[in-house]
Formats: sequence, C-alpha cells, structure tokens
Amino acid sequence: MKTVELRRHTASDGDRLTPEGVRAAVEIGGQLADRYDLLISSGAQRATQTLACFLAGSGNRFPVGVTVDQSFRSLIEERWFAIARQSGGGGLEDFMKLDRPLVEEEAALFGSALRRVFDALPGGGRALIVGHSPMHEVAVYGLTGSVVPPISKGAGVLVVQDGDQFQLVAGPAVSLAEVVRK
Repeated sequence: MKTVELRRHTASDGDRLTPEGVRAAVEIGGQLADRYDLLISSGAQRATQTLACFLAGSGNRFPVGVTVDQSFRSLIEERWFAIARQSGGGGLEDFMKLDRPLVEEEAALFGSALRRVFDALPGGGRALIVGHSPMHEVAVYGLTGSVVPPISKGAGVLVVQDGDQFQLVAGPAVSLAEVVRK
C-alpha cells in the first residue's frame, strides 16, 4: 500500500506565512508521520515555507529533501479566484456549478500529477505534498472521483493506493492525527 498526504499551506499574507502560520506549521509538524519517501511543495513560497516548518517541527530527518513540483500549482489561479469569489468560497461542488469545464480540465491535470507521485513511490511508500486549496481537492477528485470538502489551512487529506485502486481514507472533516501516525 502507498500513501500520499496532501496538506494545504498554513496562514499566509500574500506568498509568505504569517507568524501565526509559521507557529501552526511547526506545531503540525510534530503530528506528522515518522517517515516520508517524498516531500513535495507546489513551488509557491507559502507552500515551501510551510513544508520547511513542518520538517522543523517534526524533529525527523528526511534524507530525500524537498522537491518542488509545480504540477500541483494551477497556471490559471485567477480563474479559480474568480469562481471562488462568485461561489462565496464554496467547495468543488459549487465550483462545478459555476465552471464545470475548469474543474474537469484541472482535475485531469492534477489527478495525473497525483498519480505520478504514487508511481514514484516504492511499495509501502509515503509522500507529503504541501500546496493549495482547491488544487488538492481537484487532484483527489481527478484521481479517485471523490469530492472533498474545502481543506482549511494546515489541514489535509490522505489518499492510499492498494494495487490499482485509489481511495480517500481521511479528509478535512476527519482528524488526520490518528491516521497519519500509523
């Protein structure tokens, strides 16, 4: 079984974490799994900074380092911001009502990126990806077909691959703390 944990960056002001965001990310780091085979940032400074703070808080050493994979960052962020404003900050279901082609196109891209991460993992491997909402929700939808509620800052979802099957095992409404430490 392979596992990918997708987490949203913590509180930010523009593309930098706020002091509150730094504190939260370090605290969350203390609750993360003991081992990851891949650590990935979307490439946005706020995501990379969150991942660095997670690592600082974890107290663990991860010899693979951190990889930047901009496949987890939308090239059309402004379009997402526009439908988020229109929907009042709703989730994927609201976004699909306003711009289904956007959601479906991005789901294919982000779902493929998420599949590539699973493909890169060894058997029993685990990855941590720090990025953005709704990009993580779209990636999960693109890979599993599951609609994930909006992920709050610092929170995440857990997706597993068992053979050819991908499944969401923990979402933003479920505490990852118990699942992540396994």
